[in-house]
Amino acid sequence: MRACCRALTIAGALSAVGLAPASAQETIRIGVLNDQSGAFASFQGVGSVVAAQMAVEDYGGKAAGKKVEVISADHQNKTDIGVNIARRWYETENIDAIFDLPNSAIALAVANMTEQKNKVFVGSGAGTALLTGEKCTPNTVHWTYDTYAYGRGLGKAVLAQGGKTWFFLTADYAFGADLEKQGSEAVKAGGGQVLGAVRHPLGNADYASFLLQAQSSGAQIVALANAGDDTTVSIKQAAEFGLTSKQKIVGLILGINSIPALTLKLAQGAQFLNPFYWDLNEGTRAFTRRYVERHPQHNVPNDMQAGVYASVIHYLKAVDKVGSAADGKSVVAAMKALPTDDPLFGKGHIRSDGRKIHPMYLLEVKKPEESKDKWDLLKVVSSLPGEDAFRKESEGNCRLAAK
Repeated sequence: MRACCRALTIAGALSAVGLAPASAQETIRIGVLNDQSGAFASFQGVGSVVAAQMAVEDYGGKAAGKKVEVISADHQNKTDIGVNIARRWYETENIDAIFDLPNSAIALAVANMTEQKNKVFVGSGAGTALLTGEKCTPNTVHWTYDTYAYGRGLGKAVLAQGGKTWFFLTADYAFGADLEKQGSEAVKAGGGQVLGAVRHPLGNADYASFLLQAQSSGAQIVALANAGDDTTVSIKQAAEFGLTSKQKIVGLILGINSIPALTLKLAQGAQFLNPFYWDLNEGTRAFTRRYVERHPQHNVPNDMQAGVYASVIHYLKAVDKVGSAADGKSVVAAMKALPTDDPLFGKGHIRSDGRKIHPMYLLEVKKPEESKDKWDLLKVVSSLPGEDAFRKESEGNCRLAAK
């Protein structure tokens, strides 16, 4: 499929239209760049676009006195396609900021380009902690999660419940390796043991040999350092193997979108870390009711889609403070200076290295008899303050970090 851009009206239409370059003086243009046709389409995709539209609408449709427009494109999980879209957006289509961007390789390349073009990049679906570490830029904000928080944070939370021995089933690319590294280090630092690990290709269909190795390890915890459909399929096959009767599955990147396809019968008891759940409080529930009405499949929002909403709101506040979207560095500096406060993540802040700080929650998939409706799937086991979940600023080797 050829990557395509969609101009999206504030009214919420998702139909594709022609994209004539807009004048930077007349319109602020936001681009949502993600996977809309592959393994991560249900985890970001059109749901992130809906979230960005809702944010613009809720903010009033304007910032710094100018109309705000949202467009989107499918990067197909291909670095060359993602980078070419970003370049075209910046150079010929007057895009001021790019949001979401799952796929760490594409996110790192776009972050670098964004600094060169002095635009704004806000990662919500992007996972790599390098975005606020060695590859940080003054034009980047990393909003929702990162591999350090999910790996280290989940390790800490599960260890606290007695999960001392671990085996990792890891996607064989940089993102998976980073998740495994962070999780392993947290387990060892907390006095646990890593009994083994195995790598699988991205988009794998048969996990039998990998699960047999996990099963034979005797580890209490089988940690899935993968994402999207890979996580869904590996959990389903683990349950079919009977692995979950004696070992607990934890997903380093498990999301609510995976659960309905898995069913509560197969997924029950699985745990994962997340900064957002639609049923946390009245603020998250109120947003979810509106979001479900707008989503084409009437799905509830996940953490990454919620992150797009919250970060677009905060970006527009910063544009208003600066008075223009033209200077990306100034806008990001204003985003860092302004405290964050929204109904989905609550109060927080953005550090000098671009890392957004908010609490994380250890969530567990409910048993079938505990669920009251289709999306009543999770319960909160414990919480972790943001300062404990994310890497310390002094440890990331970011050139912008506060001294």
